[in-house]
Amino acid sequence: MTDPAKGSIATTAEYAEADAMPRARVAHCDPSVETCENQPFPPAIAKPKRDKSPAEWAYERVILYIQNFEKTLDSEHEVAMGFAGGDSGSLHIQGVGFFAPDLITFYGADPSGAKTQLVQHVSQLSVMLRAAPLPKDQKEPMRIGFQLAAKLEEDND
Repeated sequence: MTDPAKGSIATTAEYAEADAMPRARVAHCDPSVETCENQPFPPAIAKPKRDKSPAEWAYERVILYIQNFEKTLDSEHEVAMGFAGGDSGSLHIQGVGFFAPDLITFYGADPSGAKTQLVQHVSQLSVMLRAAPLPKDQKEPMRIGFQLAAKLEEDND
């Protein structure tokens, strides 16, 4: 059996394992830009995707995108998330969760400070990460991506 990822002959077990493991690729105008796709997967995410619900799989990857996006922000901005398809606007992300097998939820506040929660089916997941100015009453940016990633590692211990 030929393993397309390795370009070589693979045993049936190696082929099945490679098929079950997460894969990612990116093409970027600036090859020096660090993206989620060109970094090794954290151990918590390396669990075979066939052992996860679509919601869990989406949740883990969204966390990686948020964490990576936050690495590019200065101390005057934090991550906010915009949503496609409707007038839902954006929210300052304060939490992300999932409800297997197919729902993912985002907790936060809208630009006016109102408490906000979006529950979305994984088949409709379409988000845009944005650099948002800190709320006026907040001195330091929240780095939710790093908190989420730590929780993900803790949950998989």
